[in-house]
Amino acid sequence: MTDTHDTRGGRMEPIDTAEDLRAGTLVLRLGYDGSAYSGFAEQVEQKTVAGEVRRALETFLRREIDLTCAGRTDAGVHAIGQYVSVPVDAAELEVTRTRWMRAFAALLPHDIAASEVYHAAPGFSARFDARARTYTYRIATGDAPPLLTRSVTWWHRWPLDVDAMDDAAQRLVGERDFKSFCKTASAVGKPTCRNVMDVSFARETNLGEECLAFTIKGNAFLHSMVRTIVGTLVEVGCHRREPAWIDEVLAACDRAAAGPTAPACGLCFMGVDYDEGALHVCP
Repeated sequence: MTDTHDTRGGRMEPIDTAEDLRAGTLVLRLGYDGSAYSGFAEQVEQKTVAGEVRRALETFLRREIDLTCAGRTDAGVHAIGQYVSVPVDAAELEVTRTRWMRAFAALLPHDIAASEVYHAAPGFSARFDARARTYTYRIATGDAPPLLTRSVTWWHRWPLDVDAMDDAAQRLVGERDFKSFCKTASAVGKPTCRNVMDVSFARETNLGEECLAFTIKGNAFLHSMVRTIVGTLVEVGCHRREPAWIDEVLAACDRAAAGPTAPACGLCFMGVDYDEGALHVCP
């Protein structure tokens, strides 16, 4: 397979894509406001984050790319630490960080930003080389709705028993079958066991507005898993269920056993853990 491109803006030169793209991997750390997007993954005739990132990269590189992400966020979900990887050739590895950042600032829409550019070894995958992923869900419980943070916070309105929610959340830690917390159609014929490494609650103040932040770290997550966990924990926080109910939900392996799915707006993909030394900031 051959392609033509020139990252330096000159004459288009043919390259043997299969061979030349073994030189290395370009890795981007992305942030985005997911409000206007139908999720990260590309979909026909839908506005997606991946679609916009692909358009920007292919415009700059003047060729088609193979784009892989660390996690496919749902419609309306935000990110500050999403990672994507793209195989590149030797000439593309010579592009400086300054030039990449200027290109992304010009080519990406206002609600998507590349916050860092890395190099990784040939064959590196933002998805398959990830060791852990971290998400944070933010809930506002005040009498007044959040104003400046309304697009990234769920206004629940009512007080929550955080101690009870934490008791329930700790029961999720470890290797578990999370089928009850997965969108039903997505669980058919697929493995649903995941390893949740840590969960925690904290009070945050952002732009003068307070919220309750629930953070969860795991090796990977199922479709709508974090939002369903949050909706289930809120049932406990409202004293509609006891913390031990979580054990029953896990054992049921049935989406109907869990609580409602929390709104997408409160969820943010915070970051990804990779092996030390796997990524090197682009010079």
